[in-house]
Amino acid sequence: MRVTLVTTWFPTAVAPSRGSFVVRDALSIAADHEVRLVHLVPPADDDGTRRLVHEGLDVLRIPMDPRRPDRIAAAARQLRGALEGADVVHSMAFSALLPLMLRRPAAPWLHTEHWSALTTPATLPAPARAALPVLARVLARPDRVTAVCEFLARPIRAVRGRRPTDIVPCIVEPGPVAPRRARSDGALRLVSTGGLVPRKDPLLAVDVLAQLAERGIDARLEWLGDGPLREETLHRAAELGVAERLSLPGTVDGDGVREALARADLFFGPTRADNFFVAAAEALVAGRPVVLGATGGQGEYVRPEVGALVDVQDAAAYVEAILAVDARTRELSARSIADTIGDRFSAATVGRGYSTQYAQLPARAGSHG
Repeated sequence: MRVTLVTTWFPTAVAPSRGSFVVRDALSIAADHEVRLVHLVPPADDDGTRRLVHEGLDVLRIPMDPRRPDRIAAAARQLRGALEGADVVHSMAFSALLPLMLRRPAAPWLHTEHWSALTTPATLPAPARAALPVLARVLARPDRVTAVCEFLARPIRAVRGRRPTDIVPCIVEPGPVAPRRARSDGALRLVSTGGLVPRKDPLLAVDVLAQLAERGIDARLEWLGDGPLREETLHRAAELGVAERLSLPGTVDGDGVREALARADLFFGPTRADNFFVAAAEALVAGRPVVLGATGGQGEYVRPEVGALVDVQDAAAYVEAILAVDARTRELSARSIADTIGDRFSAATVGRGYSTQYAQLPARAGSHG
């Protein structure tokens, strides 16, 4: 089957980590289908290339500024030719819908959505939040839609009604599992992965670290990621006397994440809201227990024997959860923790999920019933 993927999220030379999840999905689809990818590249990410091969994927870049209606219309005109010959058009990310709304694909159309604003509108600026109910209506147009979890599927179904909306999860590939370390040093090593942004709540993480220290727990936190709250996070740690217990190495690659998980005892993610929370699933697949904020799709895969979800952004509540999870999981092997997920989120599983979606598309675009 000839599948043309359309996305606004994809790596470029100036934004090399952008859309890594799209690359993973595209490669999983390419295992069974002929894939072409159209990158509707926004101005800030545009490195000037227009045709390239990325990890074996044939990519065409079309410039598009999603804030400019004239640029969306221009992209729609170019996109029409790029979609010729496709058996399926598969758009990924909300902003990729915009030019397709102006010129609906002739081929059957699947859309995959990740946008966190659909589940947590409060993260948007006030004008965008007011416009969200109108914007969300475009999700009714594709023949089928997939979301990465039920948490995200619910608001999409509210827009689409009876039109099909199914789940195809994010890819979290199982691999070698590092044994859990001996705890002979008496320390509790916590790790987290995510931006130093309000939604991930690193300031609360520092408060939790300080309360653990006050209780006589030799706790250490390594937070992988960067963002606008970096300096404030460091200042809070110094203010609370735990600066030497906090490590902020910045953004690291996949190998760096796996190495950090291998040396950690527990993954701690005090998120205010996430859709799938890939980093938490990666921790479980690596054989580490988790303590997470409760708002999001993570409750769909975290089992009580290997983790806890905290439904209030309160340091004391997180401290109790961390101590309880550490106590009940200390004797669990890394393999037994990883097996609670197994290959549910593997590339092969996700690829099969998309193939199933393609097979259920109508014979003609927009044809239902």
